[in-house]
Amino acid sequence: MKWILPILVVGTTVLPPSTDGTKPWKRHTIDASDPDLGKKGADSVRISDLNRDGRPDIVTAWEDGDTIRVCLNPGKDKAKALWPSVSVGRVKGATDAIFADLDGDARVDVISACEGTTETVFVHWAPASPQEFLISKEWKTEAIPCTEKMSDWMCLLAFDVDRDGDTDLITGSKGEHGAVGWLINPGHNRARDLKRWKWEKLATASSIMSIRDLDIDGDGHREITYSDRKGAKSGVYTMSHLNREPWIAAPVLLGFAGREVRFIDLADLNGDGKLDIAAAIAPNDFGFLFQPPSLPFRTDWKEVSGSPIDNRSAFGESNSVRIVDLDGDGKLSVVATCEHAGGGLSGAFRFPFQTAADQSVSAIDISGSKGAKFDRIELIDLDNDGDLDLLTCEESDGLGVFWYENPGKQRITE
Repeated sequence: MKWILPILVVGTTVLPPSTDGTKPWKRHTIDASDPDLGKKGADSVRISDLNRDGRPDIVTAWEDGDTIRVCLNPGKDKAKALWPSVSVGRVKGATDAIFADLDGDARVDVISACEGTTETVFVHWAPASPQEFLISKEWKTEAIPCTEKMSDWMCLLAFDVDRDGDTDLITGSKGEHGAVGWLINPGHNRARDLKRWKWEKLATASSIMSIRDLDIDGDGHREITYSDRKGAKSGVYTMSHLNREPWIAAPVLLGFAGREVRFIDLADLNGDGKLDIAAAIAPNDFGFLFQPPSLPFRTDWKEVSGSPIDNRSAFGESNSVRIVDLDGDGKLSVVATCEHAGGGLSGAFRFPFQTAADQSVSAIDISGSKGAKFDRIELIDLDNDGDLDLLTCEESDGLGVFWYENPGKQRITE
């Protein structure tokens, strides 16, 4: 099925976003760009509770500034101001950074993936004391030797592949040696000896954009689901997590073959109790894969894609997507961020999710016109007011790391 994209451009004038009677959401900066401090080109936001205070902290790779930054959540009363932040390492060409405890010491470390001339995965070991988390020199950065100069590393996922109780890493890369792979943790008591880590190829790829781990088929085990955005291998795939060697099954194509799939999300889209998949598809589409009603779940997914938005030309190119009940009304919304959102276009918006492919909807602006290249999305309640806010970052126009405040019931009308 295909949605038809209505043409809303008259001459060279781009029609403004429909705001549905609302203003763009208010933006609160968490970590501001500052090229002198290596804070340039924020690329990805990931969350975890680093200091065990019950609040989500953030790690970001500043790709153009060669810096990995951690921001500690100050709590709801201070969430709208700049957060306490620290540079945990300087590495060139970082495209992703995640939190994970690799050595089992109950302290969350940071791992970064780098492309370009670096082509290496790094570990940034956390300080021994939480009181030292904001002291840059107390973080220790080391390369994982088996990853050096191997590939353009693009994204990471913490995942215990061999079920031995320690945290391994799933890697995604691009280019000539593009692949989905498994960085094998040698065990908690040996994890800091990074020479002992090994890498195993799981699947050939062209350009991995997104890796998720959720139990798709309800068997109690998480599958690895990923998007490949380029070349002959492009599409959305899943790999089953097995109970014995080889631990990860061969990838199965679920849909969108030959399409430029960027970030993906998993959610029950049609209320049948099964996880489905949403995808941002460049340049302007969104796609949905509906899980078949019976096993085997890896075949015959229903594929729907297109541009169901009647004001699509007011926004940038599709980059990231999340599916959530944004208003608490029991109805799902598609929340999206964009690349190439300059020239007065909006880079973040939402629209109602619907299963019918022949109906168009109007998107509602979230970001306004500031910013051009937005990245992955986290939806969390940062001000503790009962609704979900949008956390993201922006790479090109210097907006840094920030969140948009969901106006909820206090929405201000034009």
